[in-house]
Amino acid sequence: MSYANGRLLLDADSHIMELPNFLSANADPEIRDRLPEIDYGASSVSREEVEAILADGGRHDREYAAELAALGDELIRGPKEAKALGAFDPEDRTCALDLLGFERQLVFSTLSATVVFDHRLDPDVQYGAARAHNRGMAAFCAEDPRLLGVASVPLRDPEHAERELAQALESGLRAVWVPHTHCGGRSPGHVDFDRFWARLQEAQVPWVLHVGGYPLQLPSEWMNTGRPAPRDWMGGGENVRGKDMTVLHHAPERFISAMVLDGVLERFPKLQGASVELGARWAGPLLERLDDLIEVFGRSEPALRELKRKPSEQLTEQFAFTPFVFEDVGQMLRHSSPELYLFSSDYPHMEGGRDPLGRFETSLQGIGDADQTRFYSGNFERVFGV
Repeated sequence: MSYANGRLLLDADSHIMELPNFLSANADPEIRDRLPEIDYGASSVSREEVEAILADGGRHDREYAAELAALGDELIRGPKEAKALGAFDPEDRTCALDLLGFERQLVFSTLSATVVFDHRLDPDVQYGAARAHNRGMAAFCAEDPRLLGVASVPLRDPEHAERELAQALESGLRAVWVPHTHCGGRSPGHVDFDRFWARLQEAQVPWVLHVGGYPLQLPSEWMNTGRPAPRDWMGGGENVRGKDMTVLHHAPERFISAMVLDGVLERFPKLQGASVELGARWAGPLLERLDDLIEVFGRSEPALRELKRKPSEQLTEQFAFTPFVFEDVGQMLRHSSPELYLFSSDYPHMEGGRDPLGRFETSLQGIGDADQTRFYSGNFERVFGV
């Protein structure tokens, strides 16, 4: 029996732990030497272990991999990050997915998006990194149809973005991660990006936001208390801390609001999207607030009066959110639309916990079967076309 234990689960968030040569191995020759190195400091394995993995063809030691596979339906409770089964080897990931029992799994990168979304880079280097990233993601997911690879495309320049989008779609990637920041001095709803959104709609491929598409931490001034700065929850200093978590949703909320208020979802009514690993407790209040804004600011902003559907209707039909395992999904479903939320495991990251299904099931007690099915699979089917 798998971890899913017979339940149909479509996983809206999982990852690979890219090895240090992930971008360079997939880059165009003329850009390869210009790419920054992936920072492997947060990978949970030592440099010596990485060198041994690379020397072994980019795979875990076979004896170690067999030990992980022997965990069976307890795999999700086992080692995490780069020590997990299938963290960077696609054959091992197929084995892991068999043990997890997820029918589909959306697959994001972990470490290389820092390079892809670095707006300080020369545009040719940044978009060259995106191309390398997307080739690597497509290759990882190519042999197992359950793995739905996610492309990364910066929206810094419309022409570059459209070109990389075309290549990502041609390679078979099933979602496009865009950073939730301004788009080269423009709103994502700027008319210059209409061709980008139109192409996604035509291809029936959703856009996604994900943690890492905007700086994780507050500016240092907000952490200056005259006392030692707190460590993050993983024991280091580069990840999210308590004070950072209070505002994690601000940037994605701003991006999503711009997409609605600038009319992108109106102009492209079949375009789907999702916010992943950014929490979901803020989703219901966001919809309510946007509806209120239309009532108030529609009096002075003609473009808002022209929206044919309420923002809450647009987002309920065209968007969804993944809750953190510690959020009360049942309460969210009771207080807002059950069509807004997606199951996710975050495998093999620590943030997903060692029993995400169990924690979600606990919070969903008392919720009807139809709404539970929407959470575990139905909303994924709508957004990702599965």
